[in-house]
Amino acid sequence: MSSSDIFIGETIGTAVLILLGGGVCAAVTLKHSKAQGAGWLSITFGWGFAVLTAAYLAGGVSGAHLNPAVTIGLAIKGGTPWSDVPLYLGSQLLGAMIGAVLVWLTYYGQFRAHLTDPETLHSPPSEEGLVDQAAAPKAGPVLGIFSTGPEIRNAVQNVVTEVIATVVLVLAILTQGLNNDGNGLGTLGALITSLVVVAIGLSLGGPTGYAINPVRDLGPRIVHALLPLPNKGGSDWGYAWIPVVGPLIGGAIAGGLYNLAFA
Repeated sequence: MSSSDIFIGETIGTAVLILLGGGVCAAVTLKHSKAQGAGWLSITFGWGFAVLTAAYLAGGVSGAHLNPAVTIGLAIKGGTPWSDVPLYLGSQLLGAMIGAVLVWLTYYGQFRAHLTDPETLHSPPSEEGLVDQAAAPKAGPVLGIFSTGPEIRNAVQNVVTEVIATVVLVLAILTQGLNNDGNGLGTLGALITSLVVVAIGLSLGGPTGYAINPVRDLGPRIVHALLPLPNKGGSDWGYAWIPVVGPLIGGAIAGGLYNLAFA
């Protein structure tokens, strides 16, 4: 697999992942969206289908890691050369940022209408893409479209939640056989992984919003900080390390568990 394959596949695949995943959060959250208020089930299935689409798209090019935690797990397992890891991670972060910008462009009018609505600005809901201002006073009223936030702000619990959820995800991927070369998602693996993501969202996503992917959270959070959104509030950088560190730890643990129990 060439460096250009990794860069193209991971950048485009991760961009599509965030476009569709962030898109469902925007659809459920923003005023004047036909899906406003559709709820948690819509978000969890939307993210699952986002994984499915992105994995099918990038699987034959780069192996469709789309997630640094997956890349780390595969490197520990031995399916991905450590020399390729920086390129995977950089491409994934770039793709996540591109996907977040595409969400903003797609819902441009809805973002402006939502963020200039007095009702939204004075009494924001608590999740489904919006962050509770009492629990997270530095968070903006649409930050949850771009990145995750906890319902109860406890750093230890939040990290542990992300670690556990990511171990489930990455171990499920590693034990599939993945591709013929063991270096990414195969056709059936993409479908299985998308269903695992739905299961994680339904069962483990309640406490933190289940980042389970460092660039899924960090890339869009950077974009939120940079975009010219009126009344957007802060980007909650005090929490931002948790959805990065937790999934990376979880990916490493999953790789180690695979080598101990399944290799």
